Amino acid sequence: MRSTAVQQCKDYSFYVAGQAVQTGEWLEVKHKYTQALYARVALADAKSLEQAIQSALDTEAEMAALEPFQKQKILLHCVGRFHEIREELTEILIAEGGKPRKAAEAEVERLINTFQIAADAVTQIDQGRMLPLAVTAAASGYQGMVKQVPIGAVSLISPFNFPLNLTAHKIAPAIAAGCPFVLKPASLTPISALKIAEILAETDLPKGAFSVLPCPRELADVLVTDDRFKLLSFTGSDVVGWDMKARAGRKKVVLELGGNAAVMIEPDTEINDALITRLVGGAYGHAGQVCISVQRILVHQDIYAEVRDKLLAKLKHLKATDPNLSTTLVGPMIKEAEAKRLKKWLEKALKKDARILVGGELDGVMFAPTLLENVDHNLEIYRDEVFGPVAMIEPYPDFEAGIACINRSRFGLQAGVYTQNLNKMLYAWDHLHVGGVIINDIPSFRVDNMPYGGVKDSGLGREGIQSAIRDMQEERMLVIKS
Repeated sequence: MRSTAVQQCKDYSFYVAGQAVQTGEWLEVKHKYTQALYARVALADAKSLEQAIQSALDTEAEMAALEPFQKQKILLHCVGRFHEIREELTEILIAEGGKPRKAAEAEVERLINTFQIAADAVTQIDQGRMLPLAVTAAASGYQGMVKQVPIGAVSLISPFNFPLNLTAHKIAPAIAAGCPFVLKPASLTPISALKIAEILAETDLPKGAFSVLPCPRELADVLVTDDRFKLLSFTGSDVVGWDMKARAGRKKVVLELGGNAAVMIEPDTEINDALITRLVGGAYGHAGQVCISVQRILVHQDIYAEVRDKLLAKLKHLKATDPNLSTTLVGPMIKEAEAKRLKKWLEKALKKDARILVGGELDGVMFAPTLLENVDHNLEIYRDEVFGPVAMIEPYPDFEAGIACINRSRFGLQAGVYTQNLNKMLYAWDHLHVGGVIINDIPSFRVDNMPYGGVKDSGLGREGIQSAIRDMQEERMLVIKS
């Protein structure tokens, strides 16, 4: 067992209709670096889940009636309290998620920012518009008005890799839109969502407006199939996400499903230390367990050797180590089964003539930062989502060929393009089949107010506060005959 400072095991309640509850059944949460027991989280049962759903339905009208200033007060209370407990939240992220300290601190900051952006957005939500109806003689004398209304109770399922911020991107818009919600956090990292629930319980949210329920996947299936929910928002794997959509019935579905993001580097780019450092951070930060982690590095053939050699020089000093250290970039993978899965993918690639330029070693949950060359595009490690500290580098002959290579992926979340040529920037924006094109930076760039999401197997719909609020509202028409 690896040694690091670990708190005494603590018990956490779940929340049903805004109230802390325990059933006597527990989910054990391991410290992801030491693998020691870190905490126990109360597990919800079927009765608690039904109570949560019914409470959300009973609260729809009260949530819809909240004034903007009331919702803003709730969100700003959370902002203030998150500031107060930011050190505790950081330690939780390090322990339950294996997140390196600097990345954990950054995620807490993003949690605060996301709630602040939602608080600001409450006063800027489009309340409606006039609609001219007299477009034909038959409609003469009619006037139309359209307003946005909350869609109703929503079900939310959040992932393990950003258990604070990606949970915030579901909860904060729901509050701003006026929708009661039931959220299932990832079983590997449930504590972060429960800390958010703990703060929400201090606010003036209507009784029954929120529930946060760690529970087994088979029990949580009702969040997908129950037509009493008006929307399902899920972040996770593409296989699970598309299966959920197929079974979701009449409800609206928003999916953020990850990808195998590529960055493309043109020869007019200065290959300096800042660029190399950015590539390394994008590929290996949080052990590559990021939906927009840099998985594929495409470099123009004229500068390929230079970029590869500079990357190798940087990577030779990079190790997977204790996430508690402020100097750590690469910590543990979320669980040993995922590390073993990635090791098998790597071994398959080596049998197909891929070359390891650096890394490749596995020790439990610690996977060495790895860079591969000459990888067969048909293998899982190239075509699927690695979700680990492995990246691939390859040359391309010209700009259009590089764009085409990026597009051959079944995913389409974000892509990065380094170039100083405006026409190429616009060409990339027009031709890349992705949800976001990032110029002169890596595809891992994200700000919490931008529309964020993908196409193809990367999902449908967009996160980002304003986008998520729109998804959680619907138009209601009023026609007046004068």
